[in-house]
Amino acid sequence: MLDSSLFLVIALILFSTKALSIFMGRLHLPQVVGALIAGLLLGPAALNIAGPSETLDLIAEFGVIFLLFSAGMETDFKEFRSTLKASSLISVLGIVAALGGGFAVAMLFGNGSFESFFIGVIIASMSTSITVEALQEMGKLKTKSSTAIMGASLLDDILVIMILAVTMGLHEGGISVASIAILLLRIAAFFAVATVSGYFVNKLFGFMAKKFGETRRLSIFAIAYCFIMAYLAEAFGLASITGAYIAGIAFCNTKCVHYLETKTHVLSYMLFTPVFMANIGIQTSFDGMTANTVLFTIALVAVAMISKFVGCGLGSKIAGYSNRESVQIGVGMIARGEVSFIIASKGIAAGFVSSLMFPSVVVVVVLTVFITPLLLKAAYAKDDSPEP
Repeated sequence: MLDSSLFLVIALILFSTKALSIFMGRLHLPQVVGALIAGLLLGPAALNIAGPSETLDLIAEFGVIFLLFSAGMETDFKEFRSTLKASSLISVLGIVAALGGGFAVAMLFGNGSFESFFIGVIIASMSTSITVEALQEMGKLKTKSSTAIMGASLLDDILVIMILAVTMGLHEGGISVASIAILLLRIAAFFAVATVSGYFVNKLFGFMAKKFGETRRLSIFAIAYCFIMAYLAEAFGLASITGAYIAGIAFCNTKCVHYLETKTHVLSYMLFTPVFMANIGIQTSFDGMTANTVLFTIALVAVAMISKFVGCGLGSKIAGYSNRESVQIGVGMIARGEVSFIIASKGIAAGFVSSLMFPSVVVVVVLTVFITPLLLKAAYAKDDSPEP
């Protein structure tokens, strides 16, 4: 039977995440920080009002699905098509630098090779929303460097999710030539199915929107397709979030995408996303942190920031951007966000990394979220070039 106290816990989660998110917004900081702090306050790390729960985990899992589905719908391929080559170089070098840096730090602190690699994957992603919010505030969202940041960040999401899928598949099946070949075939088969189904779904929804208008049936069918793709991704040996993200991409250039985004956001942000963000904090406990763990966290934060800045900045310079633009792009790629939490939660649930990693990931995300807007303002302070 469902524990009735869960109703109170969910109520407290909704109240606290919204209140602290509004407070963070007043401070011109990303609202995700407020939701995260709310979970930390409610969980064992502070007030211990709420503890880990299978029901909360299930609700949070839906939150992850909706987050990635929304991210797919918000993907704008036209935006980075003109800078695709440069964005690819920036993204790849940034991921390689961060993944390699995270791996080296984790190995240095005595972690196993696979766990160290997974820690590298965790810090390889970046947060698009935080950088976009800062650039919008400064009126620099349409500059040459910010366009490159957007393109690279979108590729980051795709590549890191792909790395996650491959990593999870290799761990479950063992590492051998045959297992790698089978995994690649599964990935190819899934993307073939996703491409074909996405094409027909895109055309179908375009027809339905034109014939029937923007009605609730569109959002219901879209969410159903999202869960079908999440199921198929799992069936092909990939992560469900990969399917959800690809499902969102199928709708990204349809005329009804803004309507679908609105309806999905209402469903997600009314319950599932706040619970997902708060649940991360609720599952976080600093009790097990030793002096060694604190040192590891400090090193991981430093590597997470420096690796992205250097890797993406170097990629920008190689791609032909000026020194100032390269600095702006490198700084814009520093922030971490929801994807890091998603990867960490997946890794911990699968037993790839210790649950003691959560506090370290939380610190990495919170500090980079706070620092990135400040660094962006400094990087663009003397940039008087008008927006195109």
